[in-house]
Amino acid sequence: MSTNDAKLLSQTNQGLYVGQAPPLWMSVLKGFILTLCCLMVVGPFVMVISTSLADPVQIGQGGGLVLWPQNPTLDAYRAILGGGKVTRALMVSVMITVGGTALSLVLTTMLAYALSRRDMIGGRVILMIVLLTMFFSPGMIPVYLTVKEFGLLDSLLSLVLPVAVSAFNVIVMRAFFMELPSELTEAARIDGAGEWRTFISIVLPLSKPIIAAIGLFYAVNYWNVFFSAVLYITDDSKRPIQLILREYLVNGSQMGVSDMDIAGEVLPPQPSLQMATLVVSLIPIAAVYPFLQKHFTKGMLTGAVKG
Repeated sequence: MSTNDAKLLSQTNQGLYVGQAPPLWMSVLKGFILTLCCLMVVGPFVMVISTSLADPVQIGQGGGLVLWPQNPTLDAYRAILGGGKVTRALMVSVMITVGGTALSLVLTTMLAYALSRRDMIGGRVILMIVLLTMFFSPGMIPVYLTVKEFGLLDSLLSLVLPVAVSAFNVIVMRAFFMELPSELTEAARIDGAGEWRTFISIVLPLSKPIIAAIGLFYAVNYWNVFFSAVLYITDDSKRPIQLILREYLVNGSQMGVSDMDIAGEVLPPQPSLQMATLVVSLIPIAAVYPFLQKHFTKGMLTGAVKG
């Protein structure tokens, strides 16, 4: 190798050295872009929370939106959580989310475990049927007619049963079950454990990460149910919180004393009530993330290794 070639190779290696610090202007530019992105994401949340806590005078001066409350007050939250439409809708959403998530996890784990068993009779056929549902949707009208024929219209079950099992979640959980050591289930059978005992005592305790991740998926979907509620629910007492948000935030309906159990009291400003309703609709499902975060990444990555 000539001297020039050696110098060129040395310069190339130096330029590709992983530990080489980037230029200062590049670090500044990255920091500016990340800060701008964070402000674009966090800014609206801060404004929503601030407006819900602001007093009537500051809201009037700010034209309806407040960036930072000077005299924070919880009057808007007391009004919407003291009873009435918002409180009732929150309870309905909690019932749908808790009950629907529990039912979906039970059905999904049992189906995924059955499909993960290589000795299951007809397992390949059932798996193909599950996969077909991911690519071919029956459409809105057939689903509506099915719900109607089963007498589920204007029932909370209409928001749960049609979407109780997700084919995607079944496939992900099946992949996780297939990666569990087969020696464990074989040892359980040698000790006399049946399929149910093996599933409950061996498989489920080892599957907490994927159960937490899939449960989070189901919970978010049930909490945010909207279009199905528009189609199937007509009783005001059974409407979830998402329909209340549409009524007051999207359609611009005014919150009156008749919508809340605060007869004889002065209502906070409408912007404050609307933003408070939006905040209470976000807090319950957002509060679940910190508790499931440690399981979420592990469960999804492990379940996505094999198909």
